[in-house]
Amino acid sequence: MPIEIVFETHALTEDNERGIATGWLPGRLSDRGRSNAADLGRRRRDDGIAAVFTSDLRRAADTARIAFGDSDIPILADWRLRECDFGTRNGTPAAEVKADRLDHCDRPYPGGESHAQAIDRVVRFLADLPTRWSDRRVLVIGHLATYRGLEHASTGRTVRELVAADFTWQPHGWQYRID
Repeated sequence: MPIEIVFETHALTEDNERGIATGWLPGRLSDRGRSNAADLGRRRRDDGIAAVFTSDLRRAADTARIAFGDSDIPILADWRLRECDFGTRNGTPAAEVKADRLDHCDRPYPGGESHAQAIDRVVRFLADLPTRWSDRRVLVIGHLATYRGLEHASTGRTVRELVAADFTWQPHGWQYRID
């Protein structure tokens, strides 16, 4: 049975505003980010969402809590939805991480993981969804690695293609159907 997935990135963080690649660090929503998260809740609350799955990193979990914490929609945190672990480069300038990102498609960042490993994590999460959520509509709140995993699973694009592509945020998220 198919699962309809709505994907939204976590709301804007202080690190996003400063140009920092947070990676596996928790991150903190900015004032504008908290407002974005509240908007997400208003936009998606009556959208037929059966459950919200979120990365367990604070910036994503806070986005989910602000958006849906006062609703009856269950919020389920899963570490597999985390951003790529940039290892020793977590918390460094995003421009530096972006500059050599193709070097880490298959080779892990020092003390971290590769983009392929991060995408595989997300794909394993998706493989578990039918256990409980077949024929339902769920919301996933995550990161760029989460987006890449969803794109890889739904389109078959390679890790290299996904990492090479520029990411453009969409204010109303992305829609996927996983069979």
